[in-house]
Amino acid sequence: MTTASELASGKGHTDENFPVASILIARRHRPAILAFYNFARAADDVADNATAAPAEKLALLEQMRASLAGESDVSPESVALRRMLTERRLTAQHPLDLLEAFRRDVTKKRYADWDELMDYCRYSAMPVGRFVLDVHGESRDTWPANDALCAALQAINHLQDCAKDYRDLDRVYLPLDVMEKQSLAVEALARPVATPALRAVLAELARRTARLLDRSRPFASQIRDRRLALEVSVIQTLAEDLTRRLLVRDPLSERVHHRRSEMPVLLLRALGRFAAARLGPKRDGVAARPFHERLRTRHRPGAAEGVEQLLLFRHAADAQGGARGDVRDLRFLPHRRRHRR
Repeated sequence: MTTASELASGKGHTDENFPVASILIARRHRPAILAFYNFARAADDVADNATAAPAEKLALLEQMRASLAGESDVSPESVALRRMLTERRLTAQHPLDLLEAFRRDVTKKRYADWDELMDYCRYSAMPVGRFVLDVHGESRDTWPANDALCAALQAINHLQDCAKDYRDLDRVYLPLDVMEKQSLAVEALARPVATPALRAVLAELARRTARLLDRSRPFASQIRDRRLALEVSVIQTLAEDLTRRLLVRDPLSERVHHRRSEMPVLLLRALGRFAAARLGPKRDGVAARPFHERLRTRHRPGAAEGVEQLLLFRHAADAQGGARGDVRDLRFLPHRRRHRR
């Protein structure tokens, strides 16, 4: 039988959308986090392999579980993590929970509603943050905020990769009940440009994700380790920025992921937020406006619809093999009102 290592994608911790064991994390904690990451990456590559049969994938994931439990030494990633857990006196529950998520990736292709998706995130995302907190010896009182942030990160990945997941794996994480409200079938994910109905689905799910990020906002201030708290602040900032993009960008035809050139500004923003939370004066009785409410203010449906129409126009022009048109062809875009002096 094929081994998990033979199905490796070649992706590493520096290729992820969010920081993994970055230089912000204390050096003494990085080996444990990387051991967990390597285990998760190997299991993810098994579940996402496009050619292996489901039965073979499940057998390989069982091999990883057995090696983690000390029943065998077949999986090197599991053995390395098992030894690290023993050395650090940490529970194996978090990686075991993660394996449940990967088994679901093999056997479950659709999610009925948001609650079902959040139950998946309970196994696919929340254990990752919980493990990092345990490595740092943080209180379990931080888990609710951690769980909200990790679920939001997972949802963001589902939204920005929705077309790729459907195209490559026939896997749809967008809740079917939200799609049905727009009379939308999953085949809409195969289009080169998202329809207005699909854009409405993505916007609805982005707003739900923003509510998760509202719940995770206090997370960094709850963490005692300042370096970990700063990394969480960075991740929160990146997640909020991606959620804003998902309201105005089409993940089927536009890039949503951050570019490296964008990171310095986002890191400065995160640092400013971190400093304000840790060092700034407390403002009794003054609550920050929820993130999801500020999203509504910044998102103008007319502008988004204009972007949608422009993308459809460009795709049609490309399909005809002609030029993309000149400014006279763009009169359908919403006009921005000019302020009178």
